Amino acid sequence: MLDLTAERCPMALLLAKRATHALKKGEKMEIHMTDAGARQDIPRYLSTQGMAIEVLMDSHHVLAITVTKGDNCLC
Repeated sequence: MLDLTAERCPMALLLAKRATHALKKGEKMEIHMTDAGARQDIPRYLSTQGMAIEVLMDSHHVLAITVTKGDNCLC
């Protein structure tokens, strides 16, 4: 699990990029974030890179997603 709850964008996005880039095809990672910018930017970026995203929890405090690196991933 990647806990980005203490990070703000752009650092949260950079850390998410690095962590998901290291995934192998088919691997999953859970990411938690609280920053408003990260809540928008991270899922958008990962989607454009071809990763599948599933929202686990979306509350006022935390957005938790599961990211799966697919075969068509650009990263």
